[in-house]
Amino acid sequence: MRPIRYSPDVEPPEPGFEESQQEVIDIIMEFERNSVRAEGEDRAVRFAHAKAYGLVRGTFEILDGVPEEYAQGVYARPGIHDLVVRYSNGLSHLGADRSLGHVVGMAIKVFGVEGETTLPDERQSRTMDFNLINGPVFFCNTARHYRFLAKAFIDLPKYRSGGKRGARQLYYDWVTGYGALEPEDWAWEELGALLRISAQARWQNLLLSTFWSMAAVRHGDYIAKLRVRPTEASAEAVEVRDLDPAAQEEVFRPALVAELAGHGAEFDFQVQLCTSLEEMPIDDLTVEWPEALSPFVTVARIRFPRQDIGGEGNLAAADRVSFTPWRCPAEHVPVGSLQRIRKEVYRRSSVERHGLNGQVRQEPQAVSELFPSSEKEG
Repeated sequence: MRPIRYSPDVEPPEPGFEESQQEVIDIIMEFERNSVRAEGEDRAVRFAHAKAYGLVRGTFEILDGVPEEYAQGVYARPGIHDLVVRYSNGLSHLGADRSLGHVVGMAIKVFGVEGETTLPDERQSRTMDFNLINGPVFFCNTARHYRFLAKAFIDLPKYRSGGKRGARQLYYDWVTGYGALEPEDWAWEELGALLRISAQARWQNLLLSTFWSMAAVRHGDYIAKLRVRPTEASAEAVEVRDLDPAAQEEVFRPALVAELAGHGAEFDFQVQLCTSLEEMPIDDLTVEWPEALSPFVTVARIRFPRQDIGGEGNLAAADRVSFTPWRCPAEHVPVGSLQRIRKEVYRRSSVERHGLNGQVRQEPQAVSELFPSSEKEG
């Protein structure tokens, strides 16, 4: 099947989008202001992916000889770029790993990318970001429902403390939009996606996990989803594989620190092109695109050298840096309603958090700007 060509028509506007977007921003602004005290560290935390497991430096090699449909935009220019990766927990809160769960994220920042970004306040940053999680689907489809997701996300500790009764209340609030949705709009598919992600995620070394973009992006002339997975040789080299959160409070960061102190890692960066808008929908993120219709094709390779990320300075750097899928050239903009809401929500969240923490919000021009001089590669 031939890939679908990108057109603005594939992402029609969502009714009431601006109103929903402002409500989400208001919820997040209130959370970040309250988080200075509520999270116990005297600083504001991210609304999502609050807890970092480490900031890792590496390279992003765009491969030569990729088929024409995949060698689009930045991927049409083979070469090696510096990058950093921020590994994190997916939730809005800090705490022990066992209390936060095993839905984790991989945020990537690639340096030295040609072309202006789509962000008006940093057109010349020459960086490109990718925001990925360890599941192929997402549990929200519309800006309207994202309002309720934002609130439920913040309230997760309260639901969990309520045991079975709390879980039932979470499911009710999630599906019905806290009772505000009509039955025909209830979010059953989104709840199913949430449960699938939780069931599929594993307590394993982050260097073994596969990460997906969940939502679609423009891929030059086409539309795509993205995936990052360890190469077979890299996965085989990982020594500490399965993690036991019952044995100790912190499992993800210690395993990552120990592994990278001993050896590097390598990952395939892959593209899956949309070949059917019916079976590979843009605005239904609960549907996993079938690989039988369109396989993932490797267009780049990520490599981590052996390095020390164990210091507190590393976590401080991970706290300062920001990521948004809209920090990209125009030929790779996110596609779909939920992706559109991310543009202003992520920007406002970053501005607010940096302001509350007294941090200068400035996009780095080089990897060296992010790391303390004491941290060395192996």
